[in-house]
Amino acid sequence: MDLMQLVYTISFLAVVIAFAYAVYLHFWVKRQPAENQKILEVSGLIHAGANTFMRKEYLILARFAGVAAVLILVFLPAPIWNGNIADNLSMVIAYLAGTVLSAIAGKMGIVVATQANSRAAEGAQKGLKPAFLIGFRGGAVMGLAVVGFCLLGVMAVLMITGDASILLGFSFGASSLALFAKAGGGIFTKTADVAADLTGKVELGIPEDDPRNPAVIADNVGDNVGDVAGMGADLFDSNVAAMASALVMAQALDGGIGVNSAVVFCYAAIGLLASIIGIACARVGKNGNPTQALNSSTYSTTLLFIILTGAATWFLDGFEWRIWGASAIGLVVGVVIGITTDYFTDDSKPIVRKVAHASQSGSAFTILSGISYGFISALPAMVGIAVSALAAYKLCEPLGEGYALFGIAMAAVGMLSIVGMIISNDAYGPIVDNARGLAEMGGLGEETIRVADELDSAGNTVKAVTKGFSIGAAGLTVISLLGAYMSEVNVSLAALGKELITGFDIMDPTVFFGILIGAAVPAVFSAMLMLGVDKNAQKMVAEIRRQFNEIVGLKEGKEGVKADYDTCINIATEGALHELIPAGLLAIVATVLVGFIGGPLAIGGFLLGNIVSGLLLALFMSNAGGLWDNSKKYIEAGNEGGKGSRAHKAAVTGDTVGDPFKDTAGPSINTQITVVSLVSSLLASLFAAVSLFG
Repeated sequence: MDLMQLVYTISFLAVVIAFAYAVYLHFWVKRQPAENQKILEVSGLIHAGANTFMRKEYLILARFAGVAAVLILVFLPAPIWNGNIADNLSMVIAYLAGTVLSAIAGKMGIVVATQANSRAAEGAQKGLKPAFLIGFRGGAVMGLAVVGFCLLGVMAVLMITGDASILLGFSFGASSLALFAKAGGGIFTKTADVAADLTGKVELGIPEDDPRNPAVIADNVGDNVGDVAGMGADLFDSNVAAMASALVMAQALDGGIGVNSAVVFCYAAIGLLASIIGIACARVGKNGNPTQALNSSTYSTTLLFIILTGAATWFLDGFEWRIWGASAIGLVVGVVIGITTDYFTDDSKPIVRKVAHASQSGSAFTILSGISYGFISALPAMVGIAVSALAAYKLCEPLGEGYALFGIAMAAVGMLSIVGMIISNDAYGPIVDNARGLAEMGGLGEETIRVADELDSAGNTVKAVTKGFSIGAAGLTVISLLGAYMSEVNVSLAALGKELITGFDIMDPTVFFGILIGAAVPAVFSAMLMLGVDKNAQKMVAEIRRQFNEIVGLKEGKEGVKADYDTCINIATEGALHELIPAGLLAIVATVLVGFIGGPLAIGGFLLGNIVSGLLLALFMSNAGGLWDNSKKYIEAGNEGGKGSRAHKAAVTGDTVGDPFKDTAGPSINTQITVVSLVSSLLASLFAAVSLFG
């Protein structure tokens, strides 16, 4: 058995084990008690609402995918009248496969999450330990499915076609679905969340998950479509993009499928196996700290990956220790980014408490302090991404021409190697968030709600950490995709007899033109998403007020009087689906226009500006939003005046600003960066051949 066959076998076995364990966890969750009829009724409404949104969203995305598939068939990798039709067909099939696998992974996550939430709520009656395990294992199904489909899809494309550039089509399929799924899910969830908080907590002073509030079910639906399906698609996209860019460079270095390609698959498979072991070992004591348990699982998985990849590098011929070092650097920096994010967003740390204390002076101080600390929080992550890219570049540079950029690509692969564990932690968040709401709506008592609150607080902190991790990984991935773009465009330039690109001089006006436009796109993209939340939340606030005014007995909570939850779900659904396409098209159309106006050099500048601006905004918004959210929860726990105080009302205002920051715009930007990078690589031959000033 040669080296490539060996790593394919290891990868396939890792995928089989991941899927088998995911099925086991799914059935384990289903076996947990779910007997409270009120909770089952509400959980059923959440499940139905999530399915309705996902069905409508996927129908719209299917139309987009159909149009994109036709365009790819005609133009990529070369115009059909100039190139080989078999290559264009391969690209189309790869694109559709990336879209479909990403959608399936998201759907699986929704199914399990909406089953786990009711069981975690009832588990909280028995204590922290059983509820934690249900929430975490429910999230782990999503984590294992995402990474399993990612590794299987990438391996299948490369085995069938033998051409790593076709993987760019597979990655674009995953990225385009992720862009719209994250944006659509983010608009849905924050429309409901903002409207529910403003009308319930601020205007009426009722609890967060009070069933009298007509938006409460839409809020819980949003947790699933935004943070489970959306975030799963986001990290599926990042993982595929990291592997695709690394394999494109590996094939260029190997002159085919060789040892460098084997390294990519071997490390990815080991990362999946390490995640499986980490998930299996995750536990919290009876009176333990769930945040500490989740973080400990991440750290142990990290250590296991470093040890196992070191052993593989030792035993397998041709594996370079410098490549192992680059992947280890990427992963360690990812963990460091997570730790710094935790410092700025955990309510047991001083920053959150400072913002909570500032809230006593009013909403303006909540906003000012949160924005300030949010910007500061971006520095450690940006430095971490810069240091890891520089260290990986310099470490691998002595291996020969092309290996420096390959080192950065392997740092991205390393950072995303334990993505199975990262997604498990992230999907745990919305499950226990829903469980907290179900515990309140089911009348399970104050002690059960307290346990669920503790789990939910850990979920908020870990969600902030995973968002920081995913944004950091996207940063390294798109730097490696920039290298893949240079490889692709130079092939086209050489075929046309034009001068090859060796770098991007910012003093070149064409490059600078691209930088300025690329830097502006993330800001406009974010604004469009948040305006979507703003517009739709206003409609839902008006609907909630109408119901409280017109439904007799709703405000008082009279027996038998129910809110009209479906209308609020429909407002969030229609609004999200209406707003998601324009924002996504903005990023794609801007890339195409810059390419055809300025050519390959302008696209290089466009990507540079987009990466730097996008990473800064994504980190700032993600961390500021998590900071405001946990400041509110810290006050609700009885600090700084507690619920109903002036500080609480100010903190709720901060949270409503932070919600679209952290759950809509922030995490969507890293997907936007990946999409424009892939569009640039896919259209590199067209930009090289046709441009006004290139």
